[in-house]
Amino acid sequence: MSRTDDSTGDDDRHQSSSVEIEHPLEWEETPNNRKAKSERRAISKREEKNDARKIVTGESKYTADYAQNFPDLAEAAVLRSDIAHGYVTEIDTSAAEDMDGVYAVITPDSEEVPDAMYTSAGQSYPEPSPWDLNVLRRKVRFVGDPIAAVAAKDASTANKATRAIDVTYEELDAVFDTEEAMKPDAPQIHDDDRVENSQSGADYARNIEAHTDGEIGDVDGAFEEAATRDDWIVTETEWETPYQSHCVPEPHTTIAHRDEDNRFHLITSTQVPYHTRRQLAHLFDVPIRDIRVSKPRIGAGFGSKQSMLIEPITMALMLAADRPVKLEVTRREEFYAMRSRRPARVRLRSVVTQEGDIEALDMSAVTNSGAYGPHGLTVTGSIATKPLPLYTHTPNIRFEMKAVHTNLPIGGAIRGYGAPQGHFALEGHVDEVAAELEMDPLELRSRNLIGNGDIDTASGITMKGEHVRRIRSCGLDDCIARGKAAIGWDDVEQPDEDHLHRACGVALTAQKSGVAGDELGTAHIKMNEDGSFILQTGAVDIGPGADTAMAQIAAEVLGIEPENVLVQPSDTDISPFDYGAYASSTTYVTGSAVKEAAEDARTQLLEFASRMLEEPTEALETREGAVHSEQTGESVTIEEIGYESIYGDEVRAQVMGQASFCTDESPPPFGAQFADVTVNEHTGEFEIQKLVFAVDCGVAINPDLAEGQVDGAMHMSYELAVSAGLSFDEDGTPETLGFREYGMPTAADQPPLESILVETHEPTGPFGAKSVAEIPVNGVPPALSNSIRRAVGVRVSELPITAEKIRAQLEES
Repeated sequence: MSRTDDSTGDDDRHQSSSVEIEHPLEWEETPNNRKAKSERRAISKREEKNDARKIVTGESKYTADYAQNFPDLAEAAVLRSDIAHGYVTEIDTSAAEDMDGVYAVITPDSEEVPDAMYTSAGQSYPEPSPWDLNVLRRKVRFVGDPIAAVAAKDASTANKATRAIDVTYEELDAVFDTEEAMKPDAPQIHDDDRVENSQSGADYARNIEAHTDGEIGDVDGAFEEAATRDDWIVTETEWETPYQSHCVPEPHTTIAHRDEDNRFHLITSTQVPYHTRRQLAHLFDVPIRDIRVSKPRIGAGFGSKQSMLIEPITMALMLAADRPVKLEVTRREEFYAMRSRRPARVRLRSVVTQEGDIEALDMSAVTNSGAYGPHGLTVTGSIATKPLPLYTHTPNIRFEMKAVHTNLPIGGAIRGYGAPQGHFALEGHVDEVAAELEMDPLELRSRNLIGNGDIDTASGITMKGEHVRRIRSCGLDDCIARGKAAIGWDDVEQPDEDHLHRACGVALTAQKSGVAGDELGTAHIKMNEDGSFILQTGAVDIGPGADTAMAQIAAEVLGIEPENVLVQPSDTDISPFDYGAYASSTTYVTGSAVKEAAEDARTQLLEFASRMLEEPTEALETREGAVHSEQTGESVTIEEIGYESIYGDEVRAQVMGQASFCTDESPPPFGAQFADVTVNEHTGEFEIQKLVFAVDCGVAINPDLAEGQVDGAMHMSYELAVSAGLSFDEDGTPETLGFREYGMPTAADQPPLESILVETHEPTGPFGAKSVAEIPVNGVPPALSNSIRRAVGVRVSELPITAEKIRAQLEES
């Protein structure tokens, strides 16, 4: 059913009526939330990223730079399992302990090492991910499991000491493929009596971490009807995606010490300071008040630092060594012992009419969680709940998912969070349908696309109808039109050589803005006497410039320049609470809290100005660093108010605004990814002439930063499409131990990029903003696969896309 059709059934009318009440189209905004471009003073401006110059000059301080603050600092190293599955039966640490310069060696039996179970996932409380981890492990489940750790005078000594530890194993059979892992006779990786798992469908006897499904309409009925009709076509496809590394420039690093009050203080590169504090308190059985987590500047996260990975080991070593300890993992450990994008196999079936109306979508996904289960249910569910809303008009939709354990590295949170796997499958499938119908793929999509004002039920398909949402801003039509023009969709010129074929491919994308009903952002802003402001949030700028955007939002409200808003880094002792930087939530959720806190401060500003100007507050307006009277034209500067508020004779009070923000809304940004590709039919080699991504992120708070996000995410998406990824030998030992083996495209390999910002206005967001950080990572694999399909008629449905795979299919055909 296309979006222009009307439903007249009683059930549809009843649902429509109730949904209209629960999810009204009109949203009550604050009076100043919707501003014309000509009225914007601080937002929608290309402000320089506030830390850009410090980063390029080397003046920024990252976690490792704080080591110089501790003259008695010990450096740490971790001994990791070199077998994929088994028990550690004996650990002889005597040689390591006898080495000069070794301060402490810890094992699972050390009194400083907690025995409690926990999850590494940085998620809300109680965590939806299973508690299936120990800090150090007697049973090892992949090559890389930590089994001992050393603190020594320097990193070289610590590494030498770990090599001196003698470990004896009882080795067990291992399993590396999800289909094999679910068989009844497969090795069982976890004992369900040891794991606390609230996820649905867990079956550890079959290595299933989570299993759930959902359905809208009657999918089986649609396929049964299709079998009786000549004008309905059934299409079936299967897709596979690999591991992907975050490739963060700054490796995971933590410094743990006790402060002058004997409290635990961790300086750490984390996206989730408050979640880390809570989990450490649970593990070490200490009050939350006795733990402080500070986040310095972070050298990128991309979701890798949404997990608490090395903080517990560092804290245990600090207790054992009785001195400050720094643990910084190696690049090798980053590739196999931290977290990665989880591999997925996705199957799709559809029923589509000859006119191009999608009647049914049946989607199933199996993901490889690896040895442990952080984010297993939520990432695998996102394979459907993020892309399927594009075609939420489809009357019959079903999704089934399984997250499965193997003896390979651990899947976790990574930019896109399931959406890249889902978009690769869904958008590739839609193009296959278009080919069968001999229809332009853009025409097929346009017949079925979600639009402004629509009700999206597909995003809640695994939630039994929860998280239905109203689409109040959708610029997909404009994204398609502008991207189509930029790529030259209708003007593709074929190469002169007969063996070269050129075509453009497209993939549409959607994402979310935070986690609906499961977010909290807070902000506190105070004015100095010179009219500048200190802004504190618990959010974490992991590199893209969130602090700059927060300053712009506050400045827009207060009528000042963004440079006069100083944003402080997150620190659990000082900053107000925030869930952290993940799920594309910072601009939408924390930005809303910042806007409300700034409005609170602005109200106080106006009250002081009212007394100083002897004008009612209703007649006053803040702009250009002053408060102006609309009646008399008189004004008083913000700096004058600052001094008056603190030192004045009549009333003294510091101007301070604060706010907390949570919401059940999660408005999706939308995008259209285009790829222009030339393929050599003899060799399968391909050249990408250009990648174009047009995105509707609402109002871009800072266009430069938004475009930077799009360009960076397109590169990461391109890497997923073509890189070698992670590989393992037959025993599960990692073969990818550095950038050279990983094959990440360099700047010289990167095709030309063009990012296009399509402005809409999201009434639930701060000044109309939605998210932008993750959505561009979803589009390149399907757009590239689709362009190759249109160019030479073969489909690459398993990533990475390589010349060898194209050539093999060309030879078969």
